[in-house]
Amino acid sequence: MRANYRMQRLHVEAALGPETAVEANPEQFNYLANVLRLVEGAEILVFNGRDGEWKARLTFASRKKILLVCVEQIRLQPADCDLHFLFAPLKVGRMDYLVQKAVEMGAGLLQPVMTQHVQGKITSLERLQANAIEAAEQCGVLAIPKVAPPQKLKDLLERWPAERRIIFCDEDSETQNPLPALNAIKERSLAVLIGPEGGFSDEERAVLRSLPCVTAIPLGPRILRADTAAVAALAVVQAAIGDWR
Repeated sequence: MRANYRMQRLHVEAALGPETAVEANPEQFNYLANVLRLVEGAEILVFNGRDGEWKARLTFASRKKILLVCVEQIRLQPADCDLHFLFAPLKVGRMDYLVQKAVEMGAGLLQPVMTQHVQGKITSLERLQANAIEAAEQCGVLAIPKVAPPQKLKDLLERWPAERRIIFCDEDSETQNPLPALNAIKERSLAVLIGPEGGFSDEERAVLRSLPCVTAIPLGPRILRADTAAVAALAVVQAAIGDWR
């Protein structure tokens, strides 16, 4: 069943089930009572990334307490997304956008990767996870991707499982069409790797191209910014060999 975009959605941490009552946290209370001005008996959708999506009725237990009472399961929990998204951190505002779009495009794991030319840094994994949750709330996503701690590209590649293919976007590719390379991939477990604004170093590119579990693809005739490249790469991968088929 498709997501209902007409109803407000909230992510909660608690388990969900028939007649389960979940207390809204202070931030959610303010949003529901003071921003949306919802009243007793109003209905929203709630999800926790484990138990599917539920229609919940608001009960004002006190002036400062709202209970979200599950009344009907709207959607079952889907299988977790298996597409990993590996990215070099950007500056904060653009990294927020990058994370949000990766969630919308079906990433199941967000892995920051520190490269030689990286320009941004990860100051808070909690901020990235909050951005992922917000994107899921807004876009009808039920499976919340995990945000992994940053790793150096070299360390990541040394421990990389051979059964998961890395698709990395190489601006120095000799062609402009990514489809032939993508259509040749047989693995079902995939990861998309996006480099920093300055691109991968020659050394990093050589290492990536030397690994049997890595496929380099172009992204057309234009030079794309890293956040744009991320959306383009995820879209073409999902359309060619991912869950859009």
